[in-house]
Formats: sequence, structure tokens, C-alpha cells
Amino acid sequence: MRETLTQRYDRRTAEGALTPDAMQRAVLPALESIRQTLENPPAAPRGILAGLRRSKPAPAQGVYLWGGVGRGKSMLMDLFTEATAIRAKRRVHFHAFMQEIHAGMHAARKTGVEDALAPVAEKVIGDLRLLAFDEMQITDITDAMIVGRLFQMLMDGGVSIVTTSNRPPEDLYKDGLNRALFLPFIDFLRERMQVIELESETDYRQHRLTGAQVYFHPADAQARRAIDTLWQELTGGDAGAPLILRVQGRDVTLPRHHNGVARAGFWALCGQPLGPADFLAIAQAVRVLFIEDIPRLSATNYNEAKRFVTLVDALYEGKVRLIASAADKPEALYAEGAGAFEFERTASRLREMQGADWGAWAETPDRPDEGNSRSR
Repeated sequence: MRETLTQRYDRRTAEGALTPDAMQRAVLPALESIRQTLENPPAAPRGILAGLRRSKPAPAQGVYLWGGVGRGKSMLMDLFTEATAIRAKRRVHFHAFMQEIHAGMHAARKTGVEDALAPVAEKVIGDLRLLAFDEMQITDITDAMIVGRLFQMLMDGGVSIVTTSNRPPEDLYKDGLNRALFLPFIDFLRERMQVIELESETDYRQHRLTGAQVYFHPADAQARRAIDTLWQELTGGDAGAPLILRVQGRDVTLPRHHNGVARAGFWALCGQPLGPADFLAIAQAVRVLFIEDIPRLSATNYNEAKRFVTLVDALYEGKVRLIASAADKPEALYAEGAGAFEFERTASRLREMQGADWGAWAETPDRPDEGNSRSR
């Protein structure tokens, strides 16, 4: 008999791969229920009942797992998806999935179809029985306006959805434009998904960086090696893939991303015509941001310097953990010229953000949240 998720969790804690956590363990029965349904679907009905079943699949189960950062939500998601023995499953970052949905709708509109979302949802239903979303959050109005219909189509089509978020459903798309139109989706989540708060008091991810150096200067080969080591530690060795955020109708790309940890060079972010909304979207989408090769700032790169100030402000307010390499220490990055005085606040924030307990990983968007895994 195959081991349950709880048995698998207990085995890994006994082996020393995980640290026992009662609140994490308490979540597993809900995930196990979905796993059992997916692996042991009801027998296909025959005759007239078969026709009825094909026309309207049984509503799928779902779990919405939310809680503070670093509590182990994504580790539990990994445990669940790895153990669920079906082929038609996919684990994907929510932003990346929604990008695919919008691209599919754009292609569908070119065919003249009346409802561009319908063929896109039908394809997902045909391909998958399980969708595991990481870091669900709604920041873009285009996502907000379709996500309710999309989820209902998928779940009515028999797709089970399990998602993590750092926010309860009621805080999704908070203060967003036309949010009243989004509110029925919150009711839908509560009705069709089991909403579970992971209340663990331990922030396992914070422990990984406690006491670690996170700001390196000068930005030389030694700094690069140190940053590579931290990246390996926080991503489990994953190379990362581009994360594309849709912001006010344009794409903002983070070159490397894995489970809430992103990595980009200074010029990839500040050398582009990005503004406050773009940097806010980044701060909402990631929990750790690596920025490499921050140069000395002056009148010669004034626009880039202004963008960097705005980016740091967004990261600071969002309590995003910053890991950086730079030409010099924060106080010496912008030594003279127009903007040097204003940069003093940015330098102060950069210094504060190096603290071991910076923001206590505040309760804002999620991850990398590998949880309490000891193995790397």
C-alpha cells in the first residue's frame, strides 16, 4: 500500500530531510483527500449516465493554502504534486500561467471566436486534471477580470486546483481597480475550495539567511561566487526561468526566477523605461530579489539612478529581501552630483535591508517558501 502524504512527511522528518512542524502536518489530510480522488477517480458510468457525465464533469476539489512567508507552503505543494501519481498534472507559477492564458486568448480572438477564454480553458481541461499554482496573487486588472470565469470553467471541467498564497482570499486584488467586479470570485473560492491557513510560527527561509552577508562590494568575481552560493541555497540549485509580469498592458521581465526568488542585473531593471507600477509589481511578485552589478551613480546615469531609488523604495515597502553586488558600499554609491543628497535615504534603506531580521520577512507576497527542508 502506498504511503500517505502524512506518512511521507513523517518519513522525511525521521530521515532528517525536514524539521517536524505540527502546523504543516495538519494541512496534509486535505491534500491527501485530493490526491486520493485524482488517483482513484469514480468508475466511468455507462449508458445514459455516461452521456450526462461527459456533458458535465463532477466539480473538482481544490485547496487554497495561505499564510506568512517561509512557513513551508511551497514545500507542502512539492510534496503533494510529487506524490500524486497521475501524468496530467502541472505545477506552475501563477503569473506565468496567466501569461499563457492571455496569449491563448489573443490567438483565439484572431479566429473570430465569440468567447476567447472558452477554447483556452477547454485546452487546459483536455490536458490536465491537476493544476498546482504557486504564489497566487492578483495585481493586474486583466487577470482580475477573467480569473473567476477561468477557475469556474476549469473546475467544472474536472480540473483540481491547489494554490498557495500569502494572502487570504479576501485580500486578493485588494484596492484594485473595479474590485467590486472581482468580489464574486472570492465567494467562489470559499465555496469550491478548502481555504486553509498555515499558521506555523517558524519562518524557515529567514533562518537560512540569518547572519548571512547579503550586500557585496566591489562587484567582482568573489562577489559573483558568493551570490551564486546564495542563489543555490535559496533555489535548491534550480537555474531559474524568466518571469514575465504584465503591468498596465506591458511586459516586465525578470530574467531568472524560481519559487519567489528572482535574479537580474542592474541594467536589466534600471536601464529600462520602467516606473513605480513596474517596480511595485516586482515587489509583489517576489520575496527575494538578487540585483547584480550596481554601478556608481552620478549625473551621467541620472535616469537609471532615479529608477534604482524607486525600485529600492518598492522593495523596502514590500519587505522584499534584497541580495546585491555593487561597485561600493551604499553610502559611497552616489557620492556627488544632482541627486546625491536624495540618495542618502536610499543608502540608509540599503543598509537597513542588510539586517539579519530585515522586516521579519513581513507578511506580504510570498516565497521562496521551500519551507523547512534541510536538504540542499
